Amino acid sequence: MVEGFEVGGVPFNPDGWGPPDSATTPTTTSNLPQNVPFAPFSRSEKLGRIADWTRTFNNPGRSKNPSDAVFDFSNDESFPASADDDASFRLVDGKPPPRPRFGPKWRFQQQRQLPHRRDEEVEAKKREAEKERARRDRQYNMNRSNVNAPRREAAVFKSSVDIQPEWNMLEQIPFSTFSKLSFSVPEPEDLLLCGGLEFYDRSVDRITPKNERRLERFKNRNFFKVTTTDDPVIRRLANEDKATVFATDTILSTLMCAPRSVYSWDIVVQKVGNKLFFDKRDGSQLDLLSVHETSQEPLPEAKDDINSAYSLSVEAAYINQNFSQQVLVRDGNKVTFEEPNPFANEGEEVASVAYRYRRWKLEEGMYLVARCEVQSVMEVNNQRSFLTLNALNEFDPKYSGVDWRQKLETQRGAVLATELKNNANKLAKWTAQALLASADLMKLGYVSRVHPRDHFNHVILAVVGYKPKEFASQINLNQNSMWGIVKSIVDLCMKLNEGKYVLVKDPSKPQVRIYEVPPDAFENDYVEEPLPEDEQVQPPTEEGQGAEPNVAANDVEDKPVDAVEA
Repeated sequence: MVEGFEVGGVPFNPDGWGPPDSATTPTTTSNLPQNVPFAPFSRSEKLGRIADWTRTFNNPGRSKNPSDAVFDFSNDESFPASADDDASFRLVDGKPPPRPRFGPKWRFQQQRQLPHRRDEEVEAKKREAEKERARRDRQYNMNRSNVNAPRREAAVFKSSVDIQPEWNMLEQIPFSTFSKLSFSVPEPEDLLLCGGLEFYDRSVDRITPKNERRLERFKNRNFFKVTTTDDPVIRRLANEDKATVFATDTILSTLMCAPRSVYSWDIVVQKVGNKLFFDKRDGSQLDLLSVHETSQEPLPEAKDDINSAYSLSVEAAYINQNFSQQVLVRDGNKVTFEEPNPFANEGEEVASVAYRYRRWKLEEGMYLVARCEVQSVMEVNNQRSFLTLNALNEFDPKYSGVDWRQKLETQRGAVLATELKNNANKLAKWTAQALLASADLMKLGYVSRVHPRDHFNHVILAVVGYKPKEFASQINLNQNSMWGIVKSIVDLCMKLNEGKYVLVKDPSKPQVRIYEVPPDAFENDYVEEPLPEDEQVQPPTEEGQGAEPNVAANDVEDKPVDAVEA
C-alpha cells in the first residue's frame, strides 16, 4: 500500500514573482521554514542544484575533498548559460596570477628576485674587497725584511738638529692647535722676476710604461738652494723696507704642511729689529725630499742601505733635479725676465728656473716676501703658463704594494692614492709651493729604478699634469688653513726679543718647539755633528767615480752645486 504524498500549501503572489510578503499574507506563509535567508537573483550567483552525489570528477586540478566536489556545478553542461556568465565575470582579489607553464622555471624566478640579487652582488663585492685587503696584509707581512721589527708607529726617529743644553725652550705648540687656524690673504703682488725658463716638451706627456724613457743625467747644469738671508735680492728688498717677514717657498711650505710631517725638521728664525727672517741651516734636510715619510711600512735603519730614509732622500733629490731638466725643449730658446739668475756666475750653465719674489699682506703694516720657484713655461692659447716640475720615485714595489709598471696605465688613480698615503707631506709641500708661485700647472713624473737594487739608473714611466688648486682640494689642502699656520707662527715670533731662534719638529710627537739659541749657533765655527763623516751617505756614484757634494750642503753665495748622477 502506497501512502499518499501530501503537498503543502503553495502560496500565491498576485503582485509578481517570488514569495508573497509575510506581512500581507500571514496565513498562507505560516508553513514556511523560519529564519532561512533568501537573496534575490544576481548574475554573480550560481544557481542550480544544491548538491549532486551522482557525478564523478576526473580533473586532477580540482579539490581532493569529495564533499566539496558534490557542490561544484561550474562545469556542468546542463547550465550553459551560467558558464557564459562565469566567463564574463571577474573577481578582483589579491591572489598572484598563475605561473606560466612554459620555459625553464629559474628564468622567471631570476626576474622576480633581481633586486635581491643586486644586493647579493654588492655584498659579494664587499667580501671580495675584504679578502683582497687580507691578502695584501699577508703579503705585507711576508715581504717585510725583518718580521720582528716594530711597526712604523713604534719607530724611533732622530731629531734633525742636536738640542744643546744651553738652548732655552720657549714654546711648545701641538699640531692639534693648527687644525683650528684659518686666515685669508689677498692676492700677492710680484716685486721681481729673475732667471730664465726653457719651454716644456709636450712629447713627454705621451710616455707610458710600455715606451718608458731613460732618465738622463745633467752634470753640467748648476742648481741653487739658497737660504733666505744669503739671497742678495731679499737683502736688497729688506733694506728697502718692502716687507717685515722674509722666507722662501720651501720654508713656507714646510710650515704650511707641518701637521702632515712625520720626520723631524728645523727652521732658523732671526729677528733683526722689527723684521723676521726664516732660514734653513747649512746641511739642513729641507732641501732633500722625504720618501715614504707617512707610510706604515718601516724603512731600513742602516745608513748604508740603499733603501734607508736618508739614502732615498738623496736619491729623490737627484731624480727631481734631472727630471726637471729632461722634460724641457733644450734648443737654446729661453724666456728671460727682468734680471738674470741672482746666484749664477757669469757664463756658467744654470738649470731652467725662474724666481718670483712675491709679497703678501698679512695685516696692516705687516707684509711677507717670499722667493718662489717655477721650472718651466709653455704657451697655452697664446698665453704664457708657468709650470712646476716634480717627480715621484719608486724604489721597490714590495714596500708600497703597487707595481707602477703594471698599474700606471690601467689604475693610475690607485697609484696616486697609494703615493698620497705614503708621501702625503711631500705632495702637500709641492702643491703649496705651486700655489705660492701661482703656477698654472704642476707636472708630476713617475720615475722608477731600472731594477729595485739599482739606485743609479732610472726610467720615466709617465708624466701627469694637474692644476694646483684642483689638486689641493683633492688632497684636502686648504689655503686658509695653510696661511693660518704661517700667521700664527709669525705673530708668535714677532713677540720675541731680537735674537736667533730655531723651530724644531719633535721627532716622536706631533708638535713644534721653539728654542732660543746663541747668536753664533749654526755658524761655521759652531760645531754640529749630526752624523760622523764616515757614516754619511754620499750621493750615488757609479764605476768608481768620485762623489759630488751633497746638494743640501751648499756654500750658497760663492759656489753652486753641480748636478750629479741620479
